[in-house]
Amino acid sequence: MGDPGENYLTKSIESRLQLMRRLYRFQMKRGISIDKHMNSYTMLLVDLVNVDVKIDEEDKAVILLNSLLEEEYEIFTLTLINRRQSLNYNEVSDALVNYEVRR
Repeated sequence: MGDPGENYLTKSIESRLQLMRRLYRFQMKRGISIDKHMNSYTMLLVDLVNVDVKIDEEDKAVILLNSLLEEEYEIFTLTLINRRQSLNYNEVSDALVNYEVRR
């Protein structure tokens, strides 16, 4: 048998892999409010932090924007990224909430 810590490491790697898959495949479902979508996204990010996965702020923002329904949020996304050199997750999530309030 191997090292007792080896099993924990394997589970940890499996957990990180599963969570990273969920992150990169994360998509908004039709009929779900933006609040529920963002809550699910936030919970996924928290789960990743809990297994020591660090996601860059700009990557969080890009993944969130990419997860939105294109036909409903394409103009929002294009307007938001217009003339920007970088994205910040908090700015993107705040802008998305404000956009939904105005709709």
